Amino acid sequence: MELARAARPEAQLRAAALAQPAPPSLRAALAAPGVSVLAEVKRASPSKGPIAPDLDAVAQAAAYQRGGAAGVSVLTEPSRFAGHLDDLTAVAQLGLPSLRKDFIVDGYQIWEAREAGAAAVLLIVAALDTDTLARLHAEARTAGLEVLVEVHDADEVAATHAIGADLVGVNARDLRTFEVDPAAFARLRAALPTGALAVAESGISTPQDLRAVAAAGADAVLVGESLVRAADPAAAVQALVAAGSPVPAVAPISVSPPPPPPGPTSTAAPASPTDPTR
Repeated sequence: MELARAARPEAQLRAAALAQPAPPSLRAALAAPGVSVLAEVKRASPSKGPIAPDLDAVAQAAAYQRGGAAGVSVLTEPSRFAGHLDDLTAVAQLGLPSLRKDFIVDGYQIWEAREAGAAAVLLIVAALDTDTLARLHAEARTAGLEVLVEVHDADEVAATHAIGADLVGVNARDLRTFEVDPAAFARLRAALPTGALAVAESGISTPQDLRAVAAAGADAVLVGESLVRAADPAAAVQALVAAGSPVPAVAPISVSPPPPPPGPTSTAAPASPTDPTR
């Protein structure tokens, strides 16, 4: 960050960032009925190595958009994920709410994200001390950005309460071993702050995976590797979106009672010949 600051002072970056149009709300997009899909653009990862080294970030994000993704997560970390801030800038132009996914440890990165057109940034509780987490969360709000706060265990969930997080991601992948625990989301969901949207992260590849976290209370899922590897990423997103769509309520069928049976027909007796009315 010091090199970046030397090349461009933070005050100058802030001014340029705030001159940009306000981004769309990622939280609002993920809050749509059902389980929303936050689709990720990534070329590599520490756990899998190169995944799609030649991936065109804009083309991939456009396919996600066609498939019905609510938003796009863009890896901007260069050394382990082969990402770049330019990817975020280009993807944000598509109009979908975008998340800057990186190891955010400095406020300068938040203002970079705002200038690039991001709607939100990722803050990983495991990577930040308590004071830094609170400071960066507040700075993102000052910049007009939303924050996806990522947790892995109950201790980290407590930090989301302390800062008033309203968008929380539960990452099922252990950052030390890279193992995925499919039960992690269900185990932590009830402990998340009341009113916070819950995003299930890692280990979600199929509609069946999505339905499992939906049953545990997920509002959204963040899906990356399986979509990047898919031959047809738009169709892959569409299948996940369909799995997360709310089941339409069936209106009760109103059955009218049958009409009462007709009563006996009465026939008037013929008048008598001596009837005085004749």
